[in-house]
Amino acid sequence: MKKTAAWLIRRALEELDVRFTFGIPGVHNIELYDELQESETITPLLVTHEGGASFMADAYARISGSPGVLMVVPAAGLTHAMSGVGEAFLDGIPMLIVSGGVRTDLDHGFQLHELDQQALMRPLTKAAYRIDSYDEAVATVYRAWRTALDGEPGPVFVEVPANLQLLAADVAEPPPFDAASEELVADPEAIAAAAELLAAAERPGIFVGWGARAVRDDIVRIAERLGAPVATTLQGLDAFPADHPLHTGMGFGPSAVPAAENAFKGCDAMLAVGTRFAEICTGSYGSVPPARLVHIDINPDALGRNYPAAVPIHADARDAVPALAEALAAAVEPRDSGSLAAAIAADKAAYRDEWLQHDSGGRVNPARFFAALRERLDDDAIIVADDGNHTFLTAELMPIRTGGSYLSPTDFNCMGYCVPGTIGAKLAAPERQVVGIVGDGAFLMTAMESLTAVNNELPVAWFVFNDGELSQIAQAQAMPYQRTTCTTLQTLDYERFAAATGCAFVAIGGDDEVEEGVARAIALLQENRPVIVDVRIDYSKKTRFTTGTVKTNLRRFDTRNKLRIVSRALWRKMKTRKSRS
Repeated sequence: MKKTAAWLIRRALEELDVRFTFGIPGVHNIELYDELQESETITPLLVTHEGGASFMADAYARISGSPGVLMVVPAAGLTHAMSGVGEAFLDGIPMLIVSGGVRTDLDHGFQLHELDQQALMRPLTKAAYRIDSYDEAVATVYRAWRTALDGEPGPVFVEVPANLQLLAADVAEPPPFDAASEELVADPEAIAAAAELLAAAERPGIFVGWGARAVRDDIVRIAERLGAPVATTLQGLDAFPADHPLHTGMGFGPSAVPAAENAFKGCDAMLAVGTRFAEICTGSYGSVPPARLVHIDINPDALGRNYPAAVPIHADARDAVPALAEALAAAVEPRDSGSLAAAIAADKAAYRDEWLQHDSGGRVNPARFFAALRERLDDDAIIVADDGNHTFLTAELMPIRTGGSYLSPTDFNCMGYCVPGTIGAKLAAPERQVVGIVGDGAFLMTAMESLTAVNNELPVAWFVFNDGELSQIAQAQAMPYQRTTCTTLQTLDYERFAAATGCAFVAIGGDDEVEEGVARAIALLQENRPVIVDVRIDYSKKTRFTTGTVKTNLRRFDTRNKLRIVSRALWRKMKTRKSRS
């Protein structure tokens, strides 16, 4: 039969049970989009910007477990999308990027969109392929799909030259996809050594990240068996239930909330699962695990990279953690954790009260907002947080109770993730509530994707923390410098913006409007409309993450530079006071 490469790729994507593609058509992928129009199972979703498309694909993958599929034009479309590709690459999220390519049947150079896309994409993907013949088309897509999922997941790039898309050739019927893949199993001797080390510990602790999300129940079994407190990374906030008595919060060192910092004091052994001990989750490496560390990760480069492990285990957590749970069940009697649980609960309550008692000066107290939001949301509601001060407020004040219910750009740390991210999450789980927590600066970056939500009748709510400033950076400037630079944002009338895009609108101006405003926003989701909520947030009280991380970084300076920084801050503070008096 005579078929084009565009037809072959469509058939391959159908065989892979792809439900959506994200992107914008152009001259070099127009044939691909024409084929997608013929598909009875794939919906090509038009976005306003390829950067939004890549964030949608990322969020879709995080919720569905299946690679999100980008369908973009070469060069300009691809570079627009690279922020989301980079996020997926560093966060370990499976993604398939299908890009058009310039014609390979012409001798002419300087074609439109001509760029060495392979060289461009290799640093941000697990693999980059170009289809050079019709016979390669289906096999390459299948290979890219497996690569995206095998081992530590990540994005994979496939380039399809325009001439192969356009011109037909004799091809064979595409074969079915073979989903079989190699399992990365744990070494039984390593599991036994890990169980022995943890069983001998007097004050063990557990630290879990994104890679532990699939083994929540087994982590609970281990924690209860050992009587161990459990902390999470930012990306892994949903890797352990926040309503469990042994849950402490994000991190375990000086940048963590009191419940976590106190529970991990004197920790003499640690089980770490699915975490790289990266900069954010350790508060700029201020959280240091004990020497007796059992570290389980699917990425061998993560083992020993930042902190040496007494027992490194290169394995899929889905194999290693249940095996470790069984080994510990045979080696250790369940320990009494009542006093530890009581201390954790007391610390959590005291920290929450500290926030509730803070004078927010007529604006919205973050603790009151999150309490109201938690009460109104279903337990399995998906919460998508962007990058900014609101991210750490969410981590410290919003309990995440169920798995697969929290998304946030972490290691690449891209602002602008939330608005498109909620769209991707809603498409992956249409039966679940989806809300976004986004700062005003991050909202401005990708707010036009609200049109995508409106056009596709996707009921999601964006709670925009509006303070007119890039607050996370402003706080990082103000503490050491006693001034801020280039952090004041342009003013946006959110009500008019909502009206212009077709979104519903709710305003929450102060604490007295929180309960009614949150309830109204959640109720509006029943009308099948996206909702923009203008939350006049108070950022005057800093998170533990912010204060702890600043102190950690300051301690790294030698005495001379430390004195210089502190003296400068004091001098500027005195000058400010004099100018006001």
